[in-house]
Order: sequence, then structure tokens, then C-alpha cells
Amino acid sequence: MPQPQRVTTTAQRYALPATVTIDANATASQLVPLARRILREHATGASLTLSAAANDSALGTEGYRLHVDATGIAIAANAPAGVFYGLQTLDQLLPAPFSRAELPGVDIVDWPRYAWRGVHLDVSRHFFPVSVVERFIDVAAHYKLNVFHWHLTDDQGWRIAIARYPRLTTVGACRDGTEQEGDATEIDGKRYCGFYTQAQIRSVVAYARDRFVTIVPEIEMPGHSQAAIAAYPRLSCDDGRYGVRETWGVSDVVYCPTAYTFDFLENVLREVIALFPGTFVHIGGDEVPKAAWQRSPAVRDLMRREHIATYDGVQGYFDRRIEHFLQVHGRRAIGWDDILQGGVSTRAAIMSWHGDSGAIAAAHRGNDAVVTPDGPLYFDAYQGDPNDEPQAIGSLSTPEMVYEYEPTPSALNAEQARHVIGVQGNVWSEFIGTRDYLDYMLLPRMVALSEIAWRDPHPRQWDEFSTRLGAQLAWLGTHGYNYRVPNPEFAVDEALHFANVSSSVRTVTGLVRPGAVTVTLSSVVPGATIRYTTDGSTPSATSAAYTGPLTMTLAPSGRADITAIVQTAGGKISTPSELQLTAASAP
Repeated sequence: MPQPQRVTTTAQRYALPATVTIDANATASQLVPLARRILREHATGASLTLSAAANDSALGTEGYRLHVDATGIAIAANAPAGVFYGLQTLDQLLPAPFSRAELPGVDIVDWPRYAWRGVHLDVSRHFFPVSVVERFIDVAAHYKLNVFHWHLTDDQGWRIAIARYPRLTTVGACRDGTEQEGDATEIDGKRYCGFYTQAQIRSVVAYARDRFVTIVPEIEMPGHSQAAIAAYPRLSCDDGRYGVRETWGVSDVVYCPTAYTFDFLENVLREVIALFPGTFVHIGGDEVPKAAWQRSPAVRDLMRREHIATYDGVQGYFDRRIEHFLQVHGRRAIGWDDILQGGVSTRAAIMSWHGDSGAIAAAHRGNDAVVTPDGPLYFDAYQGDPNDEPQAIGSLSTPEMVYEYEPTPSALNAEQARHVIGVQGNVWSEFIGTRDYLDYMLLPRMVALSEIAWRDPHPRQWDEFSTRLGAQLAWLGTHGYNYRVPNPEFAVDEALHFANVSSSVRTVTGLVRPGAVTVTLSSVVPGATIRYTTDGSTPSATSAAYTGPLTMTLAPSGRADITAIVQTAGGKISTPSELQLTAASAP
């Protein structure tokens, strides 16, 4: 997973040897240690050939061929990235340690649909140390995602050291309290700090590069800037004294478009560019309150001088200045789709978070776009009934909703669709303060994201995907990742099938004929136990274990209630799903 583009099986079998033999050409040699590690994790040997000189135009720079026959395993690609992705596929094909010692014959030809296959992490609201960031990159790369969007600055914290402006971290990286449980009137009063040194940034960039992941840093502007203004008050229009924001939401404190501010941001960006070698720098641009500009004589002077008629136009001026600066320094600006309102050049890329509308508007203008809609691809949303789930920002996003989402809007013609360069999932961290909860919110939704980012459009079949997804949970567990356990599934008399009942609510109701009714429970989690109750109570780890179909006899107007959970072999438990059946009344 993600499912390869073409898979052909053969009758051959490859008996895996106890020894490891790896033959790699010069351009693929950097991946030999990874290949050895994968084989070691599976407690097996292999005869493995790696080549990054396939000279096959159909594969591009990230595609690969993986061939298994009776003589061994061969991975060929045009570039090292393709060999890397071929090894990730091999990791999924190899048997579990100390199990069967052979592989079926197979020929896989695979390449990605989108150039930008991204995942985002907000470290401003809650800070995550380098070790957690690297684990985040690891799991993204395993599922063939290739962009890590690092949200480094916001109202609630500035997380990147800038040598020229030390107060950005001595002041801007600390807030004096944090909003509790979504209540802006409840602040815990605990000082909260965190930032990355430039040495740590370089280390993470190198770590990502070794996994063929490009990091796109985000430096928010002109809004979401209260942490910077707390450090350097002259950046605001009123020189007011502000602290780093302690509550969530959008601050009215924004950068003032003055010479001082532009000098500051250009100096910051010079250091950012030196740290991050990728093409893109994310400049934010979303949710910019204009009230401070409306009160500012400096802004009114700017509007007269530059013949700007509206405050959206002021933001357009701001964004274009930053965009031009990045272009002069060999980089491209990318921003949230709000930056279209004031106008940017067609060289700027757009991140469409207001549904598909930003991508459609961008493509019509000739701007490249990455689709990342608030809703299915915002992984801070709930994954089931809020009464059962840990606190989230709101809304709903399930793996099925992610899997069913089509990134390229149907409203675009073929020429316009070429501007949709990718798709991305976003993790905002208002309510995500620990590594385990970060994993829980990311997984397995990110696995579904990888499928739509890599696989060409095809008739999507959730049941087939969820079966494959189940096999991935073992890999996640083995590598120490927490994940949300998929809910149990119900089938009634083999005629009605409820998959992932607790998608938006925990209970599904059904009307059946009086008499005997057979209910079958199942789980996609390998080796899991389903536990259930029939008295309306919520099951626990000590409730009855499901061993086979349940037959219930319902009198006219009678009711049966089954509530079930999935318990993994490691003791993890899903949220409950409930099936209520009512028999039709007597005629």
C-alpha cells in the first residue's frame, strides 16, 4: 500500500535463503543499508538486485519495477527515489519474521499519480521534538509520501531559531499559558516553550532527504503572526505590547506592511532559504483580519502611494512583495488559497483548503495547486462519534472519507487539471499534545491519503481497501506507532453489511422481519478479538468474545441490541459500534 499501478503474478516461487546477497549499481548503492535493514527486520535473507539506471521513461523519477522469480528479487528505477519506493513495496511483500520462507512470483510496474504527495504538521500550537518529527517523516515515507509541510510559526509560538532575531525564540517560542479543552476562558497558567535550533533543522532536513522527502517550511504572514510581534512589537501597526497568544483561534494582531516589516521578513527568509533546499517556501496568507490595517495611517499612506483600493489589495501587495523576494532568491512561494483574493503572480502555487474552490480558481488563473480540503483531509477532525473519541477540533474525517476523496476537481478540463500538482493531509495541533495522540489522529487516515496520492483514478472499493489496510496495522504496531483501531463490522442475514458503523454516529438501526436473525461480526485487524454485549451496555476487554454468528429470535415489534468493540492482540481497543434491530409489527 499504496496499491501499485500494475501487478502481474506468476506461478514461480522464490525460496528465501538465510543469507543476504545485494548487487547494486553505483547510483543505487546508497540504498543498500536500507535494503539490509528491511531484510533483517523480516529475519530473512535474499538475493536482491538494485538498479537506478533503468532508462525507462514511463517510470519518471519516482517509479520502479519490482520483479520476483525463482532466482531472486530485482528492483529497477531511473533514480534512487524509485529504488527507495520499490524497497518500501518489498517491505510489505516480505513475510513476517520466522514465518513462511518464500515469495510468490510477481512483476510490479509502479509510478505515482501526483508529484506532490504531502502531509503537514503544525508545531506552533503544540511543539514536537526532533525524534517525533523524524518518526512522522518515517511513516510518511514508508507510504510513499514525499512532502513534509512543516508549520513552524503562528500566533501561539515561533519554533525556528533565526540568528539575526534572537527574541523570536527567547520570547516568541514561549507562551504563559494554554487554553484548556476548547474553552478560551480556561487558561492553565503553565509556561509552554519549544523551538528548533538551526543545527536541529539541518539534521531533520538531511534525515528527510535520505528518505526522499522534501520539507516545505511555513513562515506565516501577514496574519497568524502574534508570536513574532510579541518579540518585536514594531512589526505591528500600533507598536502595541502583546504576549504570545494563549488561546486558539485567529488573532487580530497582524504584520503591518511597512519597510521595517519587509526588512524583517526578508532577513528571516534568507535564513530559512539557507536551511531548506527545496523549491517551495510556504508564506501562509490565510485568515488575515484587516481591522488593524484599517486603523493605520501607515497603511492608508501605502494605499495612496501604490494606488490600492481595498484592504484585500493591501494583502495582495504584501504577498507579491514576498513572492518576488523568494523568486529573486530562486524559490517559489506557496500559500493558502486566501492569497488569491489580493492577487499573486501565476508563478505562486496555491494550497486549496476551502474545499476544491481554491484549486479550481487557481487552475483557471494558471497557478499550480495542491488540494488539501478542510474536512476529509484535515486530520485534526473527529474520526467517529465525539462522545467516544478524544477531543478534536470538530467536523468529521474517517479513513473511508479520505479514500473516497478525488483530488482533481471534475470541474477542470484536461489542460486545467495539469495544474493540480498534488494532494496533502493536514495535522493541526490545538488538541494534539502528545506523540501517541499525534499517531492516533494521523493513522490510519494517512495510509488512505497515500492511496489517493499515488494511485491513478480507478473505481474505488472501500471493502477491498479496508482489507488491505488491516494488513498495514501490523506494520504500524511493530514499528511502535499508535493508531485508531477500525471499528467492528456487522452483517445481517448476509444481506445487509455495515462497514465501520461508527463513522459519524455509533449506532445503526435496522428493521427486519420477525423470527430468527443471524448477525455476523468481523474485523479487518489481523489477530484481533471482537468483544460484544447484548444488553445495551458498552463492552470492555472482559466482555464476551465473539466466536461465530449470533442468532437472535425477534417477536413482532421485538428488538435486539448488539454493541461491539475490536481488541487487538496488543490490547488496543476500538471505539464501540452498536447495531439495533427491530422486528416489524404483526399485521
